[in-house]
Order: sequence, then C-alpha cells, then structure tokens
Amino acid sequence: MNREVLRLAIPNILSNVSIPLLGMVDTALMGRLESEIYIGAVALGSILFNFIYWGFGFLRMGTTGFTAQAYGKNDGKESTAILGRGLLVALSSSFVLIALQTAIAWLGFSLLQGDTAVELLARQYFNIRIYAAPATLGLFVFHGWFLGMQNARYPMYLTVTVNGLNILFNILFVFQMGMKSDGVALGTVCAQYIGLALAVGMFLHKYRSFVAMFDRARILQLTAMKRFFAINADIFIRTICLVFTFAFFTSASAALSSMVLAANQILLQYLSLMSYAVDGFAFATESLVGRFIGAKDLSKLKQSVRLLFLWGTGLGIFFALCYGLFGKPLLRVFTDQMVIIQAALPYVFWVVVVTIAGSVAYLWDGVYIGATASVAMRNMMLLSTLAIFLPTYYLTINPLGNHGLWLALALFMVARGLTLGLLAKKNIFAFSRP
Repeated sequence: MNREVLRLAIPNILSNVSIPLLGMVDTALMGRLESEIYIGAVALGSILFNFIYWGFGFLRMGTTGFTAQAYGKNDGKESTAILGRGLLVALSSSFVLIALQTAIAWLGFSLLQGDTAVELLARQYFNIRIYAAPATLGLFVFHGWFLGMQNARYPMYLTVTVNGLNILFNILFVFQMGMKSDGVALGTVCAQYIGLALAVGMFLHKYRSFVAMFDRARILQLTAMKRFFAINADIFIRTICLVFTFAFFTSASAALSSMVLAANQILLQYLSLMSYAVDGFAFATESLVGRFIGAKDLSKLKQSVRLLFLWGTGLGIFFALCYGLFGKPLLRVFTDQMVIIQAALPYVFWVVVVTIAGSVAYLWDGVYIGATASVAMRNMMLLSTLAIFLPTYYLTINPLGNHGLWLALALFMVARGLTLGLLAKKNIFAFSRP
C-alpha cells in the first residue's frame, strides 16, 4: 500500500510544484519592461481569473471522486459517462463565461479598483485570456478523470507541459515579438489549448477502448446528473468559503497597515508552498478513497487513509520545522527590506501552527472528495468560516492586532480538520449511503 500511495502522490507533488514557477516567470518578465504598470496589469487580471477558476475547481475534484468510485466498482461505462458529464458541464460553462465576459470584467474590475492605466491593460489581458476558458475547464475534467482512474502520471505530464509551454510562449511573445501583458495572456491561451489537445491524445492512447462506451443517454441520465450537480454545488460552496477566507485575510491585513499587508503576503507564500506539496498526498487520497469505497473494501480504505495521513502530515511537519528553524533567512528570499523582515518575524510562529493544522485539513478534504461526502464537507467549511474564523477575528483584532488575524486563520484550519475527523466514522467509513 505504501508503494501505491507514493505512486500516486509523488507525480502530484512534482506537478504541483511547477505551478508557482509560472507566476514567478510572468512577474519577472513584466518586471523587465519599462513600467511597473505591466506587473500590476497581470497581477490584477490573474486575481480575477483565480476567483473564476477556483470556483470551477469542483470540475476536477468532483470528477476525481466519482471516477475513482466507478473504478473501484470496475464500471467502465460509468467512468466514461462521468467524463462525458464533466466535459459537457465544462464546455457549457466556458461558453457562458465567454458570452458574459463584458459583465464579468465590469464587476470584477469594479471590485478590484486598480489605477486607470493598470486597469486598462488588465482588461486587455482579461479579454484575451478569457478565450482559454474551454481549454482550462476541459483540462480540469481530464485531470480529475485521470486521477480517478488511478493515473497520476498523466496529470503530471499535462501540468508540466502546459506550464512549460506557457513560459516559452510568454518569453516568445514578450521578448521576441514586443508584446506586453497581452503577450502573457496570449501565451496562456496557446498553452491551454495545446494542453487540452494533449489530454485528448493521452486519453485516446491509453483509454481508446472507452470511446465505444460513450452513451449520450447515460451521460444525460437525470438521476446521475442531479447527483453530479448536487455534489459539485457542495464542493463549489466549500471552495468559495476557502477563497473568501483568504481574501478576507488579505483585506484585513491591508486595513491594519501597508506594512502588515506586505509582511502577511510574504508569510502566505510559505503556506502556499506547503499547500501545493501536501496537496500531492490530498490528490492521492481522493483517488484511493474513492477507489476503495467503490470496491466496498473497508480494510484497504482504512489502511490507505492511515498511510496517507502519515505521509501527508509528516510532510506538513517537515515544512513547519523548516519555517520554524529558517523563518528569518527565508524572508530574505522574498524581500531585502529589513523593515518588512522585522515586521514579519513576530508572526512566523503562526505560520508554523497554520502549516501543521492546514496539512491535516487538506488531507481530510481529499478523503471527503474521494468519498463524495460533499454535504458534510460543505457544512464543516461553513461552520469553520462563519462560526470560527469571522467571530475570532472580530473578537480579537482590537486587543491582539495582527496576532488576532493569524489566530483566526489558525483556528479556521484546526476547526476544519477536527470536525471532518470527528465525522469521518459516519461519512467515510460506512458504506450504507448510496
């Protein structure tokens, strides 16, 4: 079982680690142009797309859980139908996004409120990149389906290829063709469509026998579609709560002072790096939990969860130790301004706490996604956000300042992990639900 866990987790970790590299290269490219407004334009446009695509993250997560359970049942026809449903929803949603792009841009940039010059370029960036939506959402579905089929290598190949091509296209368009932030947007569009073509090619190469199993009536079967939308709606609400919490954290940091905002944003990069790494085990958890629930194999289900938590929390503790021991030197990687480093140092302790608590929460998310136990996951996320995070912030922000904000985030992570753990016996380790 250890070999199975690592076979799924290691490719996911490698592919996840490539994701932050793209943003760093984009920033470096824009930072070498004649004005800082190009960095702002890409940053502003990227924030808007992050909100949109985080919201559609259910297409990957829901597809993984459903497919893994069908794989465990050895039901090839249902696995194929799940892929068809996911792609249908992805393509339909992407066309709606493109049709409503003017309204989305107006709302998004009204809320973000950048400088006039930056916003003009950001809108240009948005108006180009939005046409990648069919490819981006389609890739979400293929990623989830491959993971559900216990194939972690294909998602790794896709992620590394798409990000690598994106970097190459961005360099070509910006440095060779003289484009600016619009070149970064066009590079993303090109890379995403090549990635989608590669995903289709991989599917046809390894799963060609599934093509004959595509059944339009089964894909559109009402009961299955209702369950697909119900569970994905729960995952959507869960994701929106997570996005809200971190957006609120950033907004509250800015309300304290620009110095606190700078310090907290750097410290959040520590959490981002940890989450991408631990998510490698969380993705493996989705695959294995769904598979063994589908196969009704309680023994292997418990064994896989135990090993995944051993590896995943072990990795989280490793990151926490690194942050605790090398927190100050790591700050110098992000800034050479001593005043920001000094402002961030008192809060490194909270990064250690949130890293450990967060690794547990992320792994439980993987368990519940694999089990498609979305109602409990949604409810515990709402509880953690509305009854823990927000009340803690409002009760402690005046007496504790930024420590109160970090306390709220730490308790949010603890509440997620603890409540999902307490409900696991009923929602995960029982096979009575449909």
